[in-house]
Formats: sequence, C-alpha cells, structure tokens
Amino acid sequence: MLQFLKALQASVLAKVAGLFFLVLLLCIPLAEIDSINRERGESQREAAQELAATYASRQTMVGPLLLVPYVERWMEPLRDAQGKVIGQEQRSKEMAHVVFPDTLHIEGSMTPQARYRGIFKIPFYTLNATLSGGFAAFDPRALPHSEADSKIEFKAPFIAFNVSDLRGLDGSPALVMGGEALRFKQRVPGIADNAWSADGIHAPVTGAALTAWQANAPLTFEMKLGLVGQDTLAIAPIAEDTTAHLTSPWAHPSFGGRFLAAQRHVTPQGFDAKWRISSLVTSAREQVRAGLSGHVDANDAAAATAGSAHPQRNLGPLQTFDVSLAQPINVYSMSTRAGKYGMLFIGLVLMAAFMFELFRKLRLHPIQYGLVGLSIALFFLLLLALSEKFAFWVAYASAASASVALLAVYFSAVLGGWRRGLSFGAFIALLYGALYGLLASESNALLLGALLIFGMLATLMLVTRKVDWYALSRRVGPTVPAAPIAQGA
Repeated sequence: MLQFLKALQASVLAKVAGLFFLVLLLCIPLAEIDSINRERGESQREAAQELAATYASRQTMVGPLLLVPYVERWMEPLRDAQGKVIGQEQRSKEMAHVVFPDTLHIEGSMTPQARYRGIFKIPFYTLNATLSGGFAAFDPRALPHSEADSKIEFKAPFIAFNVSDLRGLDGSPALVMGGEALRFKQRVPGIADNAWSADGIHAPVTGAALTAWQANAPLTFEMKLGLVGQDTLAIAPIAEDTTAHLTSPWAHPSFGGRFLAAQRHVTPQGFDAKWRISSLVTSAREQVRAGLSGHVDANDAAAATAGSAHPQRNLGPLQTFDVSLAQPINVYSMSTRAGKYGMLFIGLVLMAAFMFELFRKLRLHPIQYGLVGLSIALFFLLLLALSEKFAFWVAYASAASASVALLAVYFSAVLGGWRRGLSFGAFIALLYGALYGLLASESNALLLGALLIFGMLATLMLVTRKVDWYALSRRVGPTVPAAPIAQGA
C-alpha cells in the first residue's frame, strides 16, 4: 500500500487530475465574487431608480400642440315609455381638435451633470433648447360633424406641451406665438370642467395670437425650454417635418429610438447630431392623437381621455428619436466580463506552475497550488472594489500589479530562485495584459479570446512535443529538494 501511495504521489496523471479538481474547487470563490458583483450592479440600478423618484426621470417630450376645444350640439327625439315621440331634447358632447405643427425645429444643447446616491454616480443632463415652427391656418369648415344637423361652438384654443416628468422643467418655458407672449399653466381654467384635462402644461392663446387664429391666419411660434432628465432624452416627431440639432460635451452618446440621427459627429470633446423626420414615415401623430382623444359625452365626463405625457399607453410604444448619455465604462459589467475569464486564468497559471515543477524537477504541494489559485481569484474581487473608487483602468492596473508582485515574490521562494519568480511574474503580467485587451476591445473579444487560448495551447504542445510522459510518470521523487512551504508563505 505504501509503495502504491508513493507511486500515486509521483504520477503525472494523478497530479494533473488533482489540478483539475482544484480548478473546479476554485470556481466556488469565483462564483461568490460574481454574485457580489451582480448585487452591486443591482444596487446601482436601485440608486438610479431612487434618483428618478426623488429628482427627475428619463424625459419624453411631446409638443407643442395646438388644441381647439369645441362643443357639438344636436337635437334628438324625446320618447315616452311606449316609444312615442313627445318632443325633442338637446344633446351635446365636448371634444377637442388636435392641430400638429407644419414644421418643428429643435435646437438644443445637453449639459451633463452627475448625481450621487451613496457611492453610485448617475448621469443626468440639463437641456437648453429652442423649439420653433409654425401651425397652418385652421379652417373650421373642414372639421367633420359626428352627428347629422349638429352645430359646433368653438372655444379659445390653447397650446399643450408634455414631458414625461414635469419636475424636470427648469422654470416655465417662454413661448411667443404670432408676436404674443403666452404663459404656460398646469391647468387651463374651464378645460377640466369641459371633460378635457391634461397631465402636461398649457398656454391659452390670447391677444394678437388669438386674433390671428380667429382670422384663419397661420401662426409661428418660438419656445425656450430648460429641462432636466436622467441620462435619456426622447422626442416625438409630431410635425409634418421635424428637424432637430443637439450638441453636448458628452463624448459617449448612445442614439436610439425609432429613428437614428441622420448626421452625427462624435469626438472626445462631445457629439453633434442632427435628425430630419417626415410625418410620412412615422405614426407618432396618430399615437398622440389617440392619446389626446377627446370624444367624450358631456354626460360622461369621467370617461374623458386625458392629454397625457404618456400617449403610448393608448396606442403602443410612442415612436421617438432618442439620445442617451451612456456611461463609457460600466464597472460592474466590465468586472462581470473579466470574471468570466477567471477559470481560464486560474487554469493557465496552475498549468505554468505545473510546467515549472515538471521540467525543473521540483515538487509543489497541493496547498501551494491552492494558494496560487486563490490569489488569482482575489484579483477579481480587488478589481471590483477598486473600480468603485477609481477609474477602471487605474483599478485594473493596481489590482493586476498587486497580484503580479505577490505571485512573483511567492514563486521566487517556492521555485528556489528570484529569476524563476520574476519570469513567472512576467508570464502572469502578460496574461493580465491580454485580459485587459479583451475587455477594451468588446467587439473583438471573442476573436482575441479564441486566439489567446489557441496560442497558449499551441505553445504548450510545441514545448512538450518531445516529452516522454511515461518516463516522467515513472519518476519516483524529485532530484532537487523542494523549498519548504513556510518559505513561500
């Protein structure tokens, strides 16, 4: 039995099997580190949600729209219990006609700002924009009657403007229409009484603008807007021809929504993007019209459909063009990606240590292999902790340097010489450099990872192509005594 144990201890196959088992055991701390990383990422999302609830959320902008309230009246026969006509009664319904701009141009700049919740940094922006355009002349005769022989009584029109979170308004928008300065209010007097309310802000058309409207003349407008939002701005293209030009010193924009920017220029100094969208290619107007639907009987005002900042709740997701201030590096996603290579890294380092043991005729104890594997796993935890306080590249360089220095000093003692320790440290530094290249080149990560694994395997096969593994397996003990474990501790 003793001879069998000695032979098993000297067996290369048994050593390799033990190393495989050790790598599997080290997957446990790697999994725990990954769990911590996911928890921290979830905490970051919760921090963003808390700031959205207490400060301002992502903004969706709809407007400005011109709404024309009116009352349609008609006469209906009045019947008794037997169905006999005994007279007439007047019926009415209160409605609103939606007039979309002919043209709408948005010229704005997004100034980034950071808000903190604990250790988490959440990007916000302040939009300073000018919205200009015009409404075509309104012909009341073109308005269809829903009932035969009905009469329509028009009321004073008003401008409606909606953003998804009114708390983000930086003061009251300044609106000039037809040479008349109009004042926004959250509620227009009398509108709610007429079964027509809205979540946004409204400006009654008065003065010279109202006179021009009543004369069926076209109206031009210009609105100055200040708006705060969390990371994303979405704009609904509601005009016949909608154009937008947005600039920002943020160098990492993300363009999304239904329509991407027709022109965009992104530099380290920021971005410059332009959109041009025709009503022919979007159903945003139909979606907004459905959301502002005012076909409500005056006797059933409770069923009115509000002029909401969320018209998408009535007709699917609202079509918009979006721009987001994306974070260039999400430390938690980067740490998660790095952790996926943890098992590979541990395997490569232990394989290198095994090659030193095999060809230098040394003997390493399983505990020494275990300590080396744990030091690699600790690198990923150290990377996560440091990346919450410093830039990711600084955190990565610091964690990698600490790991390389620790293993170089350790292997200088374990392998019996500082030259061996330094060469082993250089190998580990090369692995960390390759990993950072994988993380930095996200689009080429699969290719680079495959080339790295292939290169390592090819090197191992070429170096060991003339090795007599059976002869090595018959070797009973090392010819050079191993350094005591205490020296490597």
